[in-house]
Amino acid sequence: MASGKASRDKGAAWEREVVHLLRAAGFSVTGRNLDQSREGGADIHAGPYAIECKRRARIALHEWMDQAQAAAGDLTPLVVAKADRKPALAIMLLEDWLKLVEVNNA
Repeated sequence: MASGKASRDKGAAWEREVVHLLRAAGFSVTGRNLDQSREGGADIHAGPYAIECKRRARIALHEWMDQAQAAAGDLTPLVVAKADRKPALAIMLLEDWLKLVEVNNA
C-alpha cells in the first residue's frame, strides 16, 4: 500500500498529465485546482466540464461520480480515471452523454 504522500504525488502527477492531454486536444484549461482539497471543487475545469481525476489500483466509479457532481456546480461532471496498467477512462452521466451526442449529431 502506498503512503499518503506517495498517493498524493501519484494523484497530482495524473492531474498534470490530464491537463496536458486536454490542452493538446485544444481545451482551454486553467490548470489544476490546488485548493480543492481545502475548499472543495473539481480538480480541473475545462470548457463546460468539471473534472475529477482519479488514479488508483482499483476504481470506485459511483463514489467518484458523486464527488464530481457535488463539485460541478453549473458545469458537467466528468471523471477521468486510470487504474494501474489500464487505459484511462472518461466517465460521465448517461444523460449528459446523450446531450453531447445529440448536439454533435444534429
